[in-house]
Amino acid sequence: MTAPVKLAVIYYSSTGFSAEIAKEITAAAEKAGAEVRLRKAAELAPEAAIASNEAWAAHAAASAGIPEATPADVDWADAVIFGTPTRFGNIASQLKQFIDTLGGLWAQGKLSDKVYSGFVTTATTHGGQESTLLALYNSIHHFGGLIASPGYTDPVKFVDGNPYGTSHVDAQGNNPVADQTRNAARHQAERVVKLAAALKAGLA
Repeated sequence: MTAPVKLAVIYYSSTGFSAEIAKEITAAAEKAGAEVRLRKAAELAPEAAIASNEAWAAHAAASAGIPEATPADVDWADAVIFGTPTRFGNIASQLKQFIDTLGGLWAQGKLSDKVYSGFVTTATTHGGQESTLLALYNSIHHFGGLIASPGYTDPVKFVDGNPYGTSHVDAQGNNPVADQTRNAARHQAERVVKLAAALKAGLA
């Protein structure tokens, strides 16, 4: 019998919206039978910048107990879901920095033949959601990974409207993560686990 799918959920979040989605994905994946590691990308911003933003400082304190991601987490995983806020239509530098540490695993071929997916948050409607996920997926192509985009494979995606991955508009911190986003996140988690399980069983 094939062992459970090992899923790494690796995200960066400054004010907590991406973290909230990451936790929703983690819970859904565990419910689907996966073993999950929830990990955050290390913070790169100076303490003064964090302290100057009340929401950022509050989230930094609230998330202090979540382990920081390491390359070993990706090596361990059968599937990886990355999450990030958008930064000028691209992924946050904190997540990019983590991805850039994976060169050793890449050189050994240890990033290939895994399932990958992504989610994103923006402050404004559209706001670079699709371009951010497409930029993230450029790295997955270099890994030789298999992208499990949610597409329009469930009715919740016609509500969420983003076939590239779960996305949320936080409206400058005024729009909490609600059912539309949570439903999309759960579907994405279940789809990644299902496809990773099929791949794992096939390779076995």
